[in-house]
Amino acid sequence: MSQTLYKSRRWKRKREAILRRDKYMCQESKRYGKTEPATTVHHIYPLEFYPELAFVDWNLISLSDKQHNAMHERVTHELTALGRAWQERVRDKFEAERRARSAQ
Repeated sequence: MSQTLYKSRRWKRKREAILRRDKYMCQESKRYGKTEPATTVHHIYPLEFYPELAFVDWNLISLSDKQHNAMHERVTHELTALGRAWQERVRDKFEAERRARSAQ
């Protein structure tokens, strides 16, 4: 599914919108006062496990390749401590999304 999604016109538009929102700067580096260009849009809650959040703005952040690789193991997709920390930052939005979906 993810390879198809990443090639879609919808994803390309969303990716560009997120990069523009974040001013093409890596949001993890920015937390430490560093300016590093963003090249990737990362799903905080991974697409493989939460496909319903694929296009949700709060679940997407702009990252450099280096910081993106630090978020999860590339082969297993298991989140690192850094990836889990980003999930904690948006946990309230995640919980609100779950409540809204279950109410439908």
